[in-house]
Amino acid sequence: MAALVLGYRDVTELLDMAGLVPRMAEALRALSRGEATMPPRQMMAHPGQEGLIAWMPAVLGGLEPFGGKVISVYPENRLRGLHTHQGVVLLFAADTGEVRAIVDADAVTARRTAAVSALATDLLAPRGAAELTLLGSGTQAETHLEAMLSVRPVVRVRVHSRSPKHAEEFAQRMGERFGIAVEACADARAAVEGADVVCTLTEARAPVLEGLWLKPGAHVNAVGASVRGYRELDDEAVRRARLYVDSIPHALAQADDILLPLAAGVIPQGHILGEIGGVVGGEVAGRASPDDLTLFKSVGLAVEDLAAAAYCLERAQALGRGTPVDMGAGR
Repeated sequence: MAALVLGYRDVTELLDMAGLVPRMAEALRALSRGEATMPPRQMMAHPGQEGLIAWMPAVLGGLEPFGGKVISVYPENRLRGLHTHQGVVLLFAADTGEVRAIVDADAVTARRTAAVSALATDLLAPRGAAELTLLGSGTQAETHLEAMLSVRPVVRVRVHSRSPKHAEEFAQRMGERFGIAVEACADARAAVEGADVVCTLTEARAPVLEGLWLKPGAHVNAVGASVRGYRELDDEAVRRARLYVDSIPHALAQADDILLPLAAGVIPQGHILGEIGGVVGGEVAGRASPDDLTLFKSVGLAVEDLAAAAYCLERAQALGRGTPVDMGAGR
């Protein structure tokens, strides 16, 4: 069997939000119901280098492809003009174990992460949410803007970045791309106050979002701090919110946005109301009142990578995209 190689451009063009968001809903619902298998991610630092490699395997169940993502994370790549995350998602046939696809992981991660945030926003944010704030102006900010526009009637966007120049360039580029007003804000608080939906998309090691800035009824997608040692939210933001995660075990192993206020006694053990897959399936209640502050904390999951890569493979086969490569010998 020939495996299909799908590069960055293929993935970016094939993973449309209209089709990807429902696929994320299916995968996360299956995970919450115990119908998918996903061990903890494994990470290994490179000796002598400011980088690491991570392996994230999963099985979606049934005759779906199984496999995982192998990815390197080199934070200093931004200074080299390179993406900080590089790697591939590998899909194997469930019945024979043959390699079915080798898919660019950078593009998969960028788009599936935003699609999961869009799913959480659609489930938890006010229906008429029209003001969006993005804290961060990198790749995830671009995909999150696209994703938020797919689920809410956004008419105003504010963006804040540690680099004002980058925020200005982002605002101009995205305003032209989506035909919407995008405003760069030099002050994070000014960017957040009054927003209906806030997405934190940074690699911060100290909080960039304070709970006191958030208006009643707002929804937050906290995305950037997905491993220990990174944090985007202060204690008050977490304490005030109805808190949901993509995976409870993974969040309690990796998310300092939750673990630090938990260790300090700011929030109780049961502060996480449930997984977003449970909200999809109706087992977990979502927003209870218009004034609720809702928070979705994601750490990124292998089931999301596999579901996104499988959807990308389906579309590529239907449209004749990708490069076939012989990967194994028959008998």
